Amino acid sequence: MSHPINILERYWQHTSFRPLQEEIITAVLNNEDTFVLLPTGGGKSVCFQVPALVKDGICIVISPLIALMKDQVNALKLKGIKAMALTSGISYQDLDTLLDNCIYGNYKFLYLSPERLQQDIVQQRIAQMNVNLIAVDEAHCISQWGNDFRPAYLNIALLRELLPSVNVIALTATAKPNVIEETMSALDFIAPKVFRASFERPNIAYKVFYSEDKLYDLEQVLKKYPGASIIYVRSRKASVEIHDQLTKLGFDATFFHGGIPNKEKQERLDHWMNNRKRIMVATTAFGMGIDKPDVKTVVHMNLPESLESYYQEAGRAGRNNEKAHAILLYNASDEILLKNQFIRSLPSIDAIKLVYRKLCNYFQIPFGEGETSMHQFDFNDFCKTYDFNPLQTYAILQLLDRNSIIKLSQQFNYKTRLQFILSNAAVFHYLERHQSFQTIVKSILRTYGGIFEHELAINLHLIATKASTSEKEIIAVLNTLKRDGVAEFMFSNTDSEIVFIQPREDDMTINRIAKTVEQQMALKTMQVNSVLEYIKNDDVCRSVQLLSYFGEETGKPCGICSVCTAKGAKKTALVHSEKQLEQTLVQILSTRACNSRQLTEQCKAPKEQVLKAIKNLLELQKIECTEANTYRLKNL
Repeated sequence: MSHPINILERYWQHTSFRPLQEEIITAVLNNEDTFVLLPTGGGKSVCFQVPALVKDGICIVISPLIALMKDQVNALKLKGIKAMALTSGISYQDLDTLLDNCIYGNYKFLYLSPERLQQDIVQQRIAQMNVNLIAVDEAHCISQWGNDFRPAYLNIALLRELLPSVNVIALTATAKPNVIEETMSALDFIAPKVFRASFERPNIAYKVFYSEDKLYDLEQVLKKYPGASIIYVRSRKASVEIHDQLTKLGFDATFFHGGIPNKEKQERLDHWMNNRKRIMVATTAFGMGIDKPDVKTVVHMNLPESLESYYQEAGRAGRNNEKAHAILLYNASDEILLKNQFIRSLPSIDAIKLVYRKLCNYFQIPFGEGETSMHQFDFNDFCKTYDFNPLQTYAILQLLDRNSIIKLSQQFNYKTRLQFILSNAAVFHYLERHQSFQTIVKSILRTYGGIFEHELAINLHLIATKASTSEKEIIAVLNTLKRDGVAEFMFSNTDSEIVFIQPREDDMTINRIAKTVEQQMALKTMQVNSVLEYIKNDDVCRSVQLLSYFGEETGKPCGICSVCTAKGAKKTALVHSEKQLEQTLVQILSTRACNSRQLTEQCKAPKEQVLKAIKNLLELQKIECTEANTYRLKNL
């Protein structure tokens, strides 16, 4: 048996463990059931990978995140460690061979999703393996009150029956005390060892700013805090647009989202990791499993869906323990958008039943059949066939996926893709000779920023709606553009793959998960409300608020967040009374419309106070916002 520190030096080239890692590894090697709560950047994977390498046999790792599984398997392979992941799309014959390799091929790690445990062949082969440890990653998913509860995680208890003498390590970055207790109970822990690191990150300054001009404020932040940065946005389109705007402003930036081909993803990631690109503009999935210690600033351009998500994403800053900044920009419309996206879009049980029934009809699945059947899925055609709202329908499909009714795999690399390969001027010159193409092409240009610079996945249904035409007509036009050398166009008539995990039983299928679904909706509402409370609370230290949310009480303010620094500024600067400042703003706006920057300059008051006064006047309906993003007195 090798010593853990020797394993660490050999494979990770580190000479010492991070806080708690050595104690956790010792507990695992002593065959203790172990619960590990290490915040983002704490080095959770080492806590099960090192002891698994110390002991003979194979470690089974359960994870819901396919991308993270692949990343960890690739990282282990680069270290010369035999590892594999059983992801979706593997045929029965290949699955049979891969499981045999785990028994006879000296593999050290087998990564699989909790849904895989439902397969008889997987259970039978695991019982034949020399398993030295069961590691449950993202363990909060097993708790009904955990962030992103997945009922399939309850299948992990099967492993305890198959391998009663093998100990379990459960790991997570975010969990409240009740979630920890429920997780250990569901995993049937015996005399568990619990290792809980503090959620406090004293080197991160959490800052929340009301912003009427986010791009301008982002520019100021990036100028003020030089160094590696992540800019989080809600959509792929926004990642491209903000990247393009930052590039025009002279910043060295790249962007990252799920629709980029894998080779290009890796190139962009390498450029950012090695500081050849300073700024990464990305959707929120970016960053999982990526350990870049010198990130100076993380900026959220939209409100996060939960404080769990926000803490993880913000925590990707300052992993080298040097001072870093987590900045959240929001304005009046963000609250409405957040509620619309995550609360008002929550479907009723009847709506879920309807979509599920129509999904079965769409693929002509008879009652009582369909289990394990696989289908290519054209989402837009499905919505169009049954006149369904795409946003709510997609939310329902995700919900069915999370509750193991179906498995929804989005084949982003095979989606319909387009890039204009001529210059902007050349394309418009082409349109002068092809007048009938103008509406479609201009609709595309208005919808997809960066389509001249990058090959982008496009939504034919969305373009057809905007151009008031059919998808068939758009495809014909784009094929002509391709033939004429104007654009690169790759058409795919499917964007997803669906596997039915359970046989069709219509309402009975949904009734079994109804209580769980209602609980998930209640949790989502609570999480959104917690985000809104966090951004609106300008009296309590931001760090104290986050710690309290995760059940860690401290009365000591951090001294560096936006609340603490604002309080410090008030002690040393003359502070306008709110009423006086509001009167000043009304007086300025009685002569002309102004934006928030102009009002701040004319008032000669701190920006935060001016923005707060603007918010108050908007709520009192004394002023209103114009289409040009300026303010004017109402009823003028």
